[in-house]
Amino acid sequence: MKDELDLYIRARYPLLWVVTAEEQRALQEIETLAQAQRKRVLLWSATVGLVNPATPDREDASRRDPLALLKTILDDKEAGLWVLRDFHPFLKDATVVRRLREIAFALGASQKTVILLGPVLKIPPELEKEVTVVDFDLPTAAQLQVKVDEIIAKLREAKRVDPSLDKRQQARLVQACLGLTENEASNALAKAVVQAGGVLSGAAVEAVTAEKKQIIRKSGLLEYYDNTELIDNVGGLETLKGWLRKRVRAFTDDARAFGLPAPKGILLVGVQGCGKSLIARSVANMWRLPLLRLDAGRLFSSLVGSSEENLRQAIKTAESVAPAVLWVDEIEKGFSGVGSSNVSDAGTAARVFGSFITWLQEKQKPVFVVATANDISNLPPELVRKGRFDEIFFVDLPSAAERTDIWRIHLAKRNRDPDQFDLTTLAMASEGLSGAEIEQAVVAGLYEAFDANRPLSMNDLLDVLNETVPLSTMMREELDALRAWAKQRARPASDREGRGARGEGRAS
Repeated sequence: MKDELDLYIRARYPLLWVVTAEEQRALQEIETLAQAQRKRVLLWSATVGLVNPATPDREDASRRDPLALLKTILDDKEAGLWVLRDFHPFLKDATVVRRLREIAFALGASQKTVILLGPVLKIPPELEKEVTVVDFDLPTAAQLQVKVDEIIAKLREAKRVDPSLDKRQQARLVQACLGLTENEASNALAKAVVQAGGVLSGAAVEAVTAEKKQIIRKSGLLEYYDNTELIDNVGGLETLKGWLRKRVRAFTDDARAFGLPAPKGILLVGVQGCGKSLIARSVANMWRLPLLRLDAGRLFSSLVGSSEENLRQAIKTAESVAPAVLWVDEIEKGFSGVGSSNVSDAGTAARVFGSFITWLQEKQKPVFVVATANDISNLPPELVRKGRFDEIFFVDLPSAAERTDIWRIHLAKRNRDPDQFDLTTLAMASEGLSGAEIEQAVVAGLYEAFDANRPLSMNDLLDVLNETVPLSTMMREELDALRAWAKQRARPASDREGRGARGEGRAS
């Protein structure tokens, strides 16, 4: 932000809006710029009025009123940066908005710049052409490294650093802090020290990650998931799993030096209950990356402009913790109605969707998107155009061999020895079932055995299967249409031939 802000000030842009929740860090950079340009800085807030940082004890409370402040800015003749903190609530007043426009006209040829500083971006339509927005990004890994080094140095002086905390663990600590403000990172590390009995150790990584989950969830737009699912818990899908394994090192510096771009993402289209969501969780575990889940439905707000801002904030959060995996579950539901958006919601859904797919196409930060979809009839055609995703995989019902793997996984997951069951017979008897339906068959069989106070048997499982009506039977026409669509537009997720794309991470 510093270089961009410096350029705008030197070019005499009259009104700048710096969007950030890190007021103190932003003020430090603004004051550094002012010193370099030999300009004074004047700070304003509704609580203390006008303050010169050089004489902080001399507050001018008479200028708490925004109109009185703006008149002072117009009348002042000296060069300077006027920083108005949390000014956005006053922009609901038409008189204040008009006065700001007059300032923009008057300051164009002056050495004065007005900087609106705050975490909220709500520009009135009258000021859209006069205000220039400057994003103040969260601390980079290098900046956090400096902060972490400072904290470790202070703790070492107090002999409160575990001697086993090596450079590699410190690097992991910095990585864990990505996505936090400087204050949040400091607080998270302080909490980690307290939890560890007053010592900073390698366990601080887990403590910081736990704190980061809470901070990310505050937005209400993203969820931070513990990526504990193993790729070995995915039955079948050898083609998809092989594709993912080849990209385990895709986000390393070695990959960049080799000339490889960072992977963009994949779209998983397929039958409900075949484990597409499990794949998203297992990818993050395989690649050892943070997993964020975006609920597209939460983006939409009743306030005009808020939906677009929600998307920008969600993307900014995801990019701040990059490299990361962003999971968009049932993407067709989140962006349903895009085609009729101009009629139903004044074009909000279309604008949000357009911003999302543009980001998919153009994003520079290493955020790997895993999007899942069940209903291709609601998929906007723009989403499946080449370039949005690296690959589109179709996940069909599991084949017999894959069903065998799925039975083995779920029996072992529930502390049963798979070798004590005839898995081949179970696989044949469960033809047409999805991975989720097989899992529920195991659970239902366990209930039968538990009620009869005896071990689980083959008969329990076969009886449950005889009573199960597969979703594929009830939705045969939809499944046929899905397979026909995927035959021309998607790559099979399984390497089985003859039925195309059948396997999916069917362990959940």
